[in-house]
Amino acid sequence: MADNIKASTQEHLDIYAIKDHLVFLKDGSAALVLKTTAINFNLLSEEEQDATIYAYAGLLNSLSFPIQILVRSQRKNISDYLNLIDTRIQSVPSQKVKEQLLNYRQFVKSLVKENRVLEKKFFVIVPFSAIELGLSKSSFNPFTKSPQKPPYDLSYIEEKAAMTLYPRRDHLIRQLARIGLKASQLTTSELVTLFYTIYNHTSATFSPTQIKNSQNS
Repeated sequence: MADNIKASTQEHLDIYAIKDHLVFLKDGSAALVLKTTAINFNLLSEEEQDATIYAYAGLLNSLSFPIQILVRSQRKNISDYLNLIDTRIQSVPSQKVKEQLLNYRQFVKSLVKENRVLEKKFFVIVPFSAIELGLSKSSFNPFTKSPQKPPYDLSYIEEKAAMTLYPRRDHLIRQLARIGLKASQLTTSELVTLFYTIYNHTSATFSPTQIKNSQNS
């Protein structure tokens, strides 16, 4: 039975490669990902809320290309913070301060255990479609097997995608700044980390070795 199973995980993923801060898909399309900060809309005054809404509407009206907004909620990992407290406990000479830090550490652990503390991250995906690459709609046959590699050389796709995606990126960063959001493009390593956590959502943490292996697989 095991000999008959020859398909790898990669055959079921759309991603072909992550290179030069871009994501390349098997159908010839590509994308870049922006990470953005957030604002607490409810804490703004009525005038600030109106200005934010108008700025967001202006962003949407300025778009001549599609975007995808992704909000990821993950359980907060506090292990590093607890390690920091442990280090502080060992370094302080006062026994009274140590007891206070121990009580605080226990409070943090119980707070996270009893209440799901979530960390939200915000992303904007800017795509470059295979049609923009020059492939016609007739090239896409829903009855054929999904492609396992792009129809053109990766360097050619990167050149074409960069010419289209980078002006779109710069435009979005300017428009998001009008809303009060700071955006920046994810680097290659940050993209690998993002997709690793998406496809391995049960893993709370992972090592650089795991990330490197996922890049080479």
